[in-house]
Amino acid sequence: MATPATAQTTPAPAPSVTSPDGRVTVTMGTSADTQPTYTLAVAGRTLITPSPLGLEFERYAKLANGLAVASVDRRAGEDRYTLPAGKVSSVAERYSEITVHYAEPTDQRRRLDIVVRAYDTGIAIRYRVPAQPNVKALRIANELTQFAFAGDYACTGLNLGSFGTSHEGEYDPVRASAIRPHNLYELPLVCETGPGAPTIAIAEAAVENWPAMYLTGTETGATGVAAKLARRPDDPDIAVKIDVGTGGIQSPWRVVMVGTTPGSLIENTLLTSLNPPAQGDFAWVKPGKTAWDWWSGPILASVPDAGTNDATIRGYIDFAAAQKLPYMMVDEGWYVNAGGGAMLKPGADPLTVVPAVNLPAMVEYGRQRGVGLIVWVHWKLLDADMDRILAQYERWGLKGIKVDFMNRDDQEMIGFYHRIAAATAKHHLLLDLHGATHPWGMTRTWPNYVTQEGVLGAEYNKWTKRITARHNITLAYTRMLAGPMDYTPGGFRNCSPEAFRITATAPEVQTTRGAGLAMYVVYESPLASVADSPDAYRGASGVDFLAAVPATWDETRFLSGELGEHIAVARRSGDRWYVGAMTDAARTVTVPLSLLKAGRYTATRWQDGTSPTDVTRDQVPVTARDTLTLTLARTGGGVAILEPAR
Repeated sequence: MATPATAQTTPAPAPSVTSPDGRVTVTMGTSADTQPTYTLAVAGRTLITPSPLGLEFERYAKLANGLAVASVDRRAGEDRYTLPAGKVSSVAERYSEITVHYAEPTDQRRRLDIVVRAYDTGIAIRYRVPAQPNVKALRIANELTQFAFAGDYACTGLNLGSFGTSHEGEYDPVRASAIRPHNLYELPLVCETGPGAPTIAIAEAAVENWPAMYLTGTETGATGVAAKLARRPDDPDIAVKIDVGTGGIQSPWRVVMVGTTPGSLIENTLLTSLNPPAQGDFAWVKPGKTAWDWWSGPILASVPDAGTNDATIRGYIDFAAAQKLPYMMVDEGWYVNAGGGAMLKPGADPLTVVPAVNLPAMVEYGRQRGVGLIVWVHWKLLDADMDRILAQYERWGLKGIKVDFMNRDDQEMIGFYHRIAAATAKHHLLLDLHGATHPWGMTRTWPNYVTQEGVLGAEYNKWTKRITARHNITLAYTRMLAGPMDYTPGGFRNCSPEAFRITATAPEVQTTRGAGLAMYVVYESPLASVADSPDAYRGASGVDFLAAVPATWDETRFLSGELGEHIAVARRSGDRWYVGAMTDAARTVTVPLSLLKAGRYTATRWQDGTSPTDVTRDQVPVTARDTLTLTLARTGGGVAILEPAR
């Protein structure tokens, strides 16, 4: 008698999703303690080993362990959109997506969906808690999201160390194994995974109804990083307080950008792609450069008592008009009881202008010269009376606002970011956020939200020696990956690091004039500040480039460089290409011009001269078959404009 065949149950294959080009794969799995995990591989090489996912509620309750896969949905899509302001004017990138529906087999039967997208340039993961009878409101203490590295990666990051900061600091090298649970690393964290292997950057996108994410070391000591959400000031035991409602809730996207080199990540557009599209007409949004009265002192030789007054503002407007800058920014001090830094002075009133300033008259003076005014305002005043204040600014004819000193990125403050972006759009005002967290691609949803700080920028030259050439170069490989940064370049009192002296009025910079020009190409900011006094630019070498360089781009290409050492970037506006290069040590940068179309071009170069303030200018004929060289001094830089020969 034949023995009956033994029935065997074959486990269902782990859900996985692969990018359209077949190189990037995310495989879902389950840990030994039945927690959902994911693994990331690029071209067959595992970069992130099985890493846990899930949500943690207050008092250590979790929605993670014991979850079983109920079903998997699959779809493919394409992000296709235009950007009125940014590093590219249009984007079209495809993705593959799975939604893994999990459910608890216990009596609670709670459900959690995990959505995973694979692009050719990285991955994105988010949580969804669907509406369900036994879940009404959530008090989330943290995410259980981790990024377990396959090796001891060489990372570069900014360890802020605490919540509630202005996100201004240096991005320093750190081995993955040295990142501790008490650290709080800013996004993005950039990690080189090995010689000849991809580089990754951990970031986030579409942050709404949620706090910002930081990264810490893992509690288990495993090599990698774990999510840590900013806490609510009103309820520090939790990070998210939210009603599930009838439509459910979803987290921001947790993003791993993937590039062949650290520099290639500069071209990545995942963060804007993962944000919702803009709704409404934003044709009125005009990117451009702005004169600025604060950084230099202000000082103006033609005004004996330069400061926040009509004569000074007129002087800066005249300079902006002469340089073809569309904006002039009036910083703090223009309204009653302004100032005091982050502390709001009693009686501060952003609708009552100080006697020394006739704001309507200054707006009209600028309008006649093609220069719009942007004004500074403390965020707390806007938070208290947003629509009334912004409606008045629109009636006055202002073109934008610079909002300052939020210094938070908890759930409530993220809500403020969204409210101020929507309100300024309603009143046709550009928005520049200072004292802010990192960007997360919201410029796609609100194109009027043109730039933000969250960067250790040029203002620190006024009181520290921290703004070195190496720091400036590193920013392009790290902070800038998250989005536009209002670094406020333009300091024309250039000197060597040895000769640099700290002074709050007429401040100096410890990099060359060529490096200062290069920032307008290397750095992304659709509202780029020309920070120094008009006096500093009068008759100065290189000022002609400041008038010519755009503030927004049709295309961006990384050309060459090494993180912290040097960088060369090319950006296109129309039929012109602009090249910017910055370096720490003296070097000659040679870049191929294969990005050009067929035909003859003229390359106009501005290169370092014999002194930090000296720039040499020349022109050479080039074609797509040629290379372009830029000779850079120590802590120096150079720029070029490539345009069709006329």
